[in-house]
Amino acid sequence: MKKVLIANRGEIARRVIRTLKKMGIKSVAIYSDADANAPHVLEADESVYVGESPSAESYLKQDVILKHCKTLGVDGIHPGYGFLSENGEFAKKVTDAGMTFIGPSPQAMAVMGDKLSAKQAVKEFNVPLVPGVDRAITDSDEAKQIAKQIGYPVLIKASAGGGGKGMRLVESEDVLEEQMKLAQNEARSSFGNDACFVEKFVTKPRHIEIQVFADRQGNVVYLFERECSIQRRHQKVIEEAPSAVLTPALREQMGNAAINVCKACDYEGAGTVEFLLDADLNFYFLEMNTRLQVEHPVTEEITGLDLVEWQIRVARGENLPKSQDELHINGHAIEVRVYAEDTINGFTPDIGNLKRYRVPSGKNVRVDDAFLEGMDIPIYYDPMIAKLIVWGETREKAIEKTIKAIDEYQISGLKTTLDFGKYVLQHQAFTSGDFDTNFVRHYLEDPRIIYTTMKDESEALVHGINKIWESIKERDCNEFASKQITSSWKNARS
Repeated sequence: MKKVLIANRGEIARRVIRTLKKMGIKSVAIYSDADANAPHVLEADESVYVGESPSAESYLKQDVILKHCKTLGVDGIHPGYGFLSENGEFAKKVTDAGMTFIGPSPQAMAVMGDKLSAKQAVKEFNVPLVPGVDRAITDSDEAKQIAKQIGYPVLIKASAGGGGKGMRLVESEDVLEEQMKLAQNEARSSFGNDACFVEKFVTKPRHIEIQVFADRQGNVVYLFERECSIQRRHQKVIEEAPSAVLTPALREQMGNAAINVCKACDYEGAGTVEFLLDADLNFYFLEMNTRLQVEHPVTEEITGLDLVEWQIRVARGENLPKSQDELHINGHAIEVRVYAEDTINGFTPDIGNLKRYRVPSGKNVRVDDAFLEGMDIPIYYDPMIAKLIVWGETREKAIEKTIKAIDEYQISGLKTTLDFGKYVLQHQAFTSGDFDTNFVRHYLEDPRIIYTTMKDESEALVHGINKIWESIKERDCNEFASKQITSSWKNARS
């Protein structure tokens, strides 16, 4: 493999380029109008334009990407995550064109890409499943019968897709029909498939995922776990490795179960098996992501491995670089995703210009990002600006170092989730390890509470401004005064 095209953008494209340079492999970047001057384009050995800013007109144009590959003599494609990374049709087109797709086979993607077929496949390998049904349900009366059998609360989940779309928590029978219709409508809109299934809602669930790797020779290993329970809208915001609650025995059980998931679909390459862990430390298979994960850096930090390099080596037909006995956990790593979002207003996207952008530095502090100071955050893609990754000898030291790194991060021009990240890391529930996926619901009912925990003067000022603003809103102001106050408030908060 001498030249690899990265069919992606942003920080993951930059991440792949770094490993390609280290391995002496030429890199090709693709870009849309919005990304014409993006760092990943400037850092690649070659770059090609693939279309207008919307992803459907650029990063999802399979035939355009493949045409460029043929013209440039590309012999491998790395899909990153998102976009075409779990598209079996694209993977097949790549291999049919005589190139190497750096990822699993289309067949494995098909099995694990549908939650129902994935459940059916892993059941034969005795992988624990959440109580419920492993077939599509379209009739609300049948769903009610199933819910009665397994007991409320239940989850109605879309069979296809992920990211929390097509998912509804149902507490009682009187709202099941309505919630099922909403789930089906969202699934149909997002994935073109309204198939849903019903399963028991796990109380106090923790989201634990196992990093796996498999080669063509049948070797499979697990690279330990990542704790991904700090989420908003069913999407991860903070991840850490290892988990604070897994014992060595439980880690081995979950790792072996993840290996069996790989065997259930003849897997090859990097993958992540996601589990739910209940309050009694029982674990249940959730799904498998057939690609590299956004949060893979925390695994790299505790193992000392380059997972992108492993992907490339496996794609070239090589054996896994290490056996299970050679893999060990060293220290603790935390990743905070830095989203361009307004935490106070429900994590809504906050698109704008990076007027000031300075990243923290120092020993064991890593920032994987996609932007430079002065750049605009485009409205067309995921609002993640960067990932802040910090390693420490212990969990306590990793938390302390991450808080310090957040304080050193300088971003102005738009709001980010850094304030939320600091709030979580300082919260007793997180530091004690006693938390689950309901953290936001339990401890952030009023997001303004974040600012009551901030220590430095500038953050205290923001909190004071918010209090004044709430007081002003209760008074009867004329229109001009109201506009002036609103403008001053927004400027002060920025």
